[in-house]
Amino acid sequence: MFKSLLIANRGEIACRVIATARRLGIRTVAVFSDADRAAMHVALADDAVRIGPAPAAESYLNQGAILDAVRETGAEAVHPGYGFLSENPAFAEAVAAAGAVFVGPPPSAIKAMGLKDAAKKLMQDAGVPVVPGYLGDDQDAGTLAREADKIGYPVLIKAVAGGGGKGMRRVDGAADFQAALEGARREAAASFGDDRMLIEKYLTRPRHIEVQVFADSHGDAVHLFERDCSLQRRHQKVIEEAPAPGMTPELRTRMGAAAVTAAKAIKYQGAGTVEFILDGKDGLAQGAFFFMEMNTRLQVEHPVTEMITGQDLVEWQLRVAAGEPLPCAQEELRIDGHAVEARLYAEDPANGFLPASGTLHHLAFPQATRSVRIDTGVAEGDTVTPFYDPMIAKVIAHGADRTEALDRLTAALNATEVAGMATNRRFLARLAAHAGFRRGEVDTGLIDRDLDALAEPDAPSPALLACAALHAAGILDAPEGGDPWSTLRGWRLWAGGATPAHLQTPAGETLEIPVTALGRGRFRLALAGGAVEAAVTARDGRRVTVDLGGNPVTVSVAAGPGWATLFLGGAEAA
Repeated sequence: MFKSLLIANRGEIACRVIATARRLGIRTVAVFSDADRAAMHVALADDAVRIGPAPAAESYLNQGAILDAVRETGAEAVHPGYGFLSENPAFAEAVAAAGAVFVGPPPSAIKAMGLKDAAKKLMQDAGVPVVPGYLGDDQDAGTLAREADKIGYPVLIKAVAGGGGKGMRRVDGAADFQAALEGARREAAASFGDDRMLIEKYLTRPRHIEVQVFADSHGDAVHLFERDCSLQRRHQKVIEEAPAPGMTPELRTRMGAAAVTAAKAIKYQGAGTVEFILDGKDGLAQGAFFFMEMNTRLQVEHPVTEMITGQDLVEWQLRVAAGEPLPCAQEELRIDGHAVEARLYAEDPANGFLPASGTLHHLAFPQATRSVRIDTGVAEGDTVTPFYDPMIAKVIAHGADRTEALDRLTAALNATEVAGMATNRRFLARLAAHAGFRRGEVDTGLIDRDLDALAEPDAPSPALLACAALHAAGILDAPEGGDPWSTLRGWRLWAGGATPAHLQTPAGETLEIPVTALGRGRFRLALAGGAVEAAVTARDGRRVTVDLGGNPVTVSVAAGPGWATLFLGGAEAA
């Protein structure tokens, strides 16, 4: 096993790799940009090397700076994480040339899967089923249009060198084809420097199911079952789960065998994910699946596989890269229960999922247990910068069955507290509770069909409004036994002893709630639904218990100079 490992990445995946390396007794080296000088992954590593300014092109994509760090620290191996340089064959070759081991597949395998058209032809030749489509070299617009007519609409135009949904267009009829092709080509040229396209049959209720594979240098390969990644928005995964809802043992066996065949066809080594698309209009009853692509790295969603198999996939990566055989044979692998992962992002669902940035004034997660796992690379007080992916954390839950796993995920999301910027936390919680999703009616269009309801800002409950009004009036943070009115923040008493508490709802609406002192620590709040009496009955750190008309309510209060956010039952008010 290696004595030292450089992680050529940042954020939660760098922290994740460091955790396993530390457990195995491997010295870790972090790399960081100027924006990440105080980042969590830097603090966790045994050593750290600056690799450039904040922009990724000048730091985490700067191969020369990273290779200099490898040589400077004497790192014996390099783990690329995901994104950035993880699927760059030239980087894998350069790592080897620098005398270190690339923790990933051979450059030849990365190249083989890097171009979608060549990869599909290779898979076709290996006997792996592929989606009906056109993979030809003739890129004339007229040729592509005729091929689309032959395939039959709807079709999907995809960039040959694409990924992440870029250079991709769905076309429902011939009249729309040319405009869609031009748009996809422009996007592909800007993103990849390659405007070549392939055409595929578009499945109207597509299910995105991927299979985790592992292969070693001794010729052995296994699969660690499947993950369902069908809950997507703009071709980006939102919630992933394992195993796939509705999966049959027979279909799992066939898909696993096809994935292993794909890996062996390119002499693969290490962790890889073979992505398939299925028609989900009749559940998985049709049993037909088609190869989409192979990701030659560890996936963001690998924790759900770890939770249902009990395996540490990063440890598998390190052992395989060190030349060891696979830790398990296929017959030794078992599925235990169900796991679900949600990606918590700094983004505003009510504003078109616009990425957010700024300081994490407050960040609290539920306690990690055997059933709930939090993978993050940030902590309270850190900054989410506009330079990188705005992921805050991955929230993962495990249960004996799918219902229990989803219940635990929902509870974990509701117990997560973030203040300082907009997040998709409530969007994720609503999605986890979505009736159709709960029934297993999953396909890649589910979010788009119900987007308005899923992304709509919360209407604060009367209890949350009451607590927020008490806090705005300075009552929740009054000292025990003290006079709450002494803490009023420069507000003027109304006639009759009432003070206006001004609140802003998540939808941006400003509310004015009169608060009247009744004496003996009790107050009357004039809510829209009627007046309610309130009194603070207990304080425990940030948690304050309030009696509202005889009903005890415990609210979590996070506050600092110029800001305050209250959390209650998964909802929040600022």
